[in-house]
Amino acid sequence: MLLMIPNKDLKDTESRSELSHSIDEPIYITPNGHGDMALMSIEISEEKIEQGKTKEARNALASVREKYGL
Repeated sequence: MLLMIPNKDLKDTESRSELSHSIDEPIYITPNGHGDMALMSIEISEEKIEQGKTKEARNALASVREKYGL
């Protein structure tokens, strides 16, 4: 499930923290409807690492650069 919330909703940090712990995917933060950053609980992040569901940062950035011609 893709979950997107606007920047202004980050002011309610307690609620967003609870939400990040209750779902197994990142929460995408969007200023003006465009993706800007992702929020995920540390526990879920560590689970993803243990499951091998991560990418090396350099490889991920290279993939984005290639995809968008940067």
